[in-house]
Amino acid sequence: MFERFQYAFNAVNETEKSDQIKIPEQILDKTIGSKEFFQNFEGQVFNKGLYRVHKIREIEKWNDIIVEAFPAYQNKILCFSYDWLGRHFALDFTRIYEKEPLIVMFEPGTGEALEIPSTFLTFHEEELVDYSNAALARDFFYEWRKTNNFNSLGRDKCVGYKKPLFLGGDDEVGNLEILDMEVYWGIIGQLI
Repeated sequence: MFERFQYAFNAVNETEKSDQIKIPEQILDKTIGSKEFFQNFEGQVFNKGLYRVHKIREIEKWNDIIVEAFPAYQNKILCFSYDWLGRHFALDFTRIYEKEPLIVMFEPGTGEALEIPSTFLTFHEEELVDYSNAALARDFFYEWRKTNNFNSLGRDKCVGYKKPLFLGGDDEVGNLEILDMEVYWGIIGQLI
């Protein structure tokens, strides 16, 4: 399982694993591949920061941060990963396909929650592999890295918009800056 994902995404670093999985078993049991995925990839950074997986002990904190900006999702999501732009991916328990929750992406730059018609497994094995530019803005990431002569983005940082798109900012490299992701979401959450 996750062979295509592993082929397309190279881990930048290994991180310590949580002592125990604190995600309720009923969630893991209803989400094919999630237990194996967290056991293998928890806390890892892939492709120089393009895609990152949350540490299990940080999931509850990020659920709370995301819900501050998007209160309609209170008790309805479980954040599992994020990308270089600080966009968070979560299981959405309000949308179910074949008894599994589908994915929602929380976009701080636009102030939108975008529904992704994928399960946890198909998100990692198909969406991220076959449509990585659409899912992760991969080409924009490479353009930003080249323009800024930047090598790798750490776990606690993101590249955010100086002026968010929902406030009229431009979707271009010149409107981007490296930020502490928690601070960025705190500000964006208030603006949304």
